[in-house]
Parts: sequence; structure tokens; C-alpha cells
Amino acid sequence: MFIGRERELASLNRLYESGRFEFVVIYGRRRVGKTALISRFIQDKKAIYFIAVESSVKQNLENLSRNILEYGSGISADTSFVSFQAALEYVFKLAENERIILAIDEYPYAARSSRSLASTLQLLIDKYKDSSKLMLILCGSSMSYMEDHVLAYKAPLYGRRTAQMKVRPFDFADTCLYFKNFADEDKALIYGIAGGTPQYLQQMDDRLSVEENIKNTFLNPSSSLFEEPENLLKQEVREPALYNAIITSIASGASRMAEISTKVGESTSVCATYLKNLISLGLVKKETPYGEKSSKRSIYTISDNMFNFWYRFVPENSSVIARGASDLAYKRIEPHLKSYMGRVFEEICSQYLWKLLLTGKSPVEFRDLGRWWGTDPRTKSQTEIDIMGAQDKSTALFCECKWTNEKVGTDVLETLTERSRIFRYETEHLFIFAKNGFTQGCMEKASAIGRVSLVTYSEILKELLGA
Repeated sequence: MFIGRERELASLNRLYESGRFEFVVIYGRRRVGKTALISRFIQDKKAIYFIAVESSVKQNLENLSRNILEYGSGISADTSFVSFQAALEYVFKLAENERIILAIDEYPYAARSSRSLASTLQLLIDKYKDSSKLMLILCGSSMSYMEDHVLAYKAPLYGRRTAQMKVRPFDFADTCLYFKNFADEDKALIYGIAGGTPQYLQQMDDRLSVEENIKNTFLNPSSSLFEEPENLLKQEVREPALYNAIITSIASGASRMAEISTKVGESTSVCATYLKNLISLGLVKKETPYGEKSSKRSIYTISDNMFNFWYRFVPENSSVIARGASDLAYKRIEPHLKSYMGRVFEEICSQYLWKLLLTGKSPVEFRDLGRWWGTDPRTKSQTEIDIMGAQDKSTALFCECKWTNEKVGTDVLETLTERSRIFRYETEHLFIFAKNGFTQGCMEKASAIGRVSLVTYSEILKELLGA
């Protein structure tokens, strides 16, 4: 089932319709759906698709040759080109007379097996770019390799690409398209535990409850998701044990560099290097209080929901899970789901605010959004704001997000009003997002104040899904 990726497909089709040589770099984390995107794009077009393997140059050359010859003759052939240059030049020449797509998937495997491949492509692009109608696609899951050896200034192919595309996990709206049978609240819960990675979403069954899905995947030793985070790290990094320890420390509450360093038993300089790599992989993000470009108050959080859920709950219950006691493991996890979903709900609310901005419905045309935390100078106490965003030096919005079963009362509105006054904006607009609505008193007070939007989860879902 292919879902979403409308913008990516539209971009690829625009490039295809140009009729001239195009060179597109597609990259992104494993499991994110890059191959599915390429397959969808080329399904009704003349294309040669080659997926490299982690093997010898001979094996990859034979596979590429077979794909090229099958395209040219329509039959399988045992003949192989003498070199990558001969094979690729044949395709460039073939495309002088017709529009052809050559998609090389998992390009890093081919490039590592043949160190001259990048230089060969550089040579052929420079030679044929003005005469060939080839659309060349290089795709890779090794983010660091694609960024350092394909996109970077010192890379042989630098300056040759006509477009690049970083494929990211789905947002909440797209994940909802996967599930027709889940109740609205369950859609948010599934997004919170599986994130937006297509391969993880496919492990979820909307005919079952959220509890059953958690038991069948995260709490089941035979499930592919049970060992997925550790297996993915083994594929991406050289020292998975230390990376694993760093992510575990963050999931268990260590968010500042000093705290992470202490928990894993390594220096801050060592941890900084590993954290930088985790950020490049899209697994961890570094946050600073909104409006501060660099700060000693910076924190690290796990950016992928599936990884966050797994590291938060699976390792501490691994002994129980290994013994097949999924019911007991879930019983331990269930009381913490509400607090766990707090940050997920903030993420969903942020996506709602971006949707309002992009459709011209936002009361504040903010430049960006973020969390803020720090000291309230009036009370000298620590406080935080779930989401805030500024339009300019005089106008901003402030938001509070509540994933609770109770209706939100006036106390929440009063607290947000007070916290917004830490900043001195002339015009403020307040948003309060609630899972289950608001008390009558809260609605009356919001109406009296003005410039307050009270938004329920069902209204968020309606806006995001266009229902």
C-alpha cells in the first residue's frame, strides 16, 4: 500500500518532464520509504532500476549489467560489461535518443565496492549532460555517506546534481491514512509508539486494540520491532554499544550533556561526537529554549517516536518480555502512557499550527515554533511553555497542550497567561489544546480575554485530515 509522498512525486515528475539531463540525489534513514517512492515514480516510465548490494565490485557490476541488458533486450542475459564506466556510458548514450531513468538504489554499497565509481559518474555527467536525456537517481540509506561523499563540497559529484531530496518520516496526518479502523484517540497513540516510518507503521494492525499492537510488536521477542533499534544502530554505526547507552540515558531522563556523560561514563567531548552522529541519523535532536541560538540550557531528546517508546519501555522490561510475560510488561507500561503522550501531543499540536500558517488561518504569522524553558524573573522559579512562536518583535503566540481525560479548566488558561508575560510582546495570542475539551468556565474566560483559541484534539484531527 503506497501512501503520501505527493510533494516528492510531484517534484520528481517535474524534473522528468524537463526532458533534459537531470541528476537527483535521494537519501534518508532506513525503512523510511525511499525505495517505495522510486518504485512508484518509475512504474509507468522507461527505467532501469539497480539496487546495489554489500558485496564485491564484480557482483555489483554483474547485477547492474543484467538490469541494463534486460531493459535493452527484454530478456535476461549472462553477459557483463567490462567495467562500471562501460555500463554507465552505454546508458548515457542510450538516453541520447529517448527519456530514460537510471535509478541506483543503495548507492553507497556500489561506491564502496568500486572506489572510482563517483569519479566515473562525474566524468560521464560532464561528457553527456548536454546531449543525454537521462534522469539519473542516486539513492542511499547511509545518511553520513550521502552527505559526505555525494552532496559535500569536496565530493567528486558536487555541483552536478540538479536536485536533492531528503525523505523524512511521515507526519501525523499521513500516518492516519494508514489506519481506517482505529478510533481517533488510538491514531495518536499509534503515532506516539510507531512514529512516521512506513515500515514500522506496517507492523501495526488497526483491527486490534493499541494494547494488543504493543504486545504483538514491542513486547514480543519474535517481532521484527523487538530488536529493530539495536539492529538499525548496528547497520549505521561502528560502536553500537555506546550509541545504545547514550540513547538509553536520554530515554531515562538525562537530557543535558553533563547528565548524559555521567550516565554513560564517557567524557562530554566523546558524547558530543556520538550525539552529533545520532542527530545526523535523525534519531536525536538538540533543543535550545525558543529564541536562543546557543545556550548552556540546551537539551537532547529522542526525535523518533518509535525509538523513544522502545528505549523508554523495552529495556527495563526485557527480562519479563523474554519470558513471554507480555501481559505483565504491558501492565507496567500502561500507567506511564499518559505522561509519555504529553510530548507526542505537543508534536501533533505543532503540526496543526503549521497547517494553519500554510493555509492562511493562523492568527500569528510565526517564523518558527519551539519550546521554551527557563527561570521566571518575577517568581525566580523554573517554568516552561509547551510551544511558542514569534511573528516579529511585537507579536507572538503561546501554547499549552494537555493530553488528559479531564476537561481543561481556567487554571490552565491563567497559568499560560502568566507565563506569556515573561516576554514583552505587544500582541499575544494564546492557544490551549485539549484532548477532551474545556470546562464552561474556561470557555467563558477565554471569550472575555479575547485572542485565545481553545482547540480540542478532534478539531486538530479535522483540520489536519481535511475532514
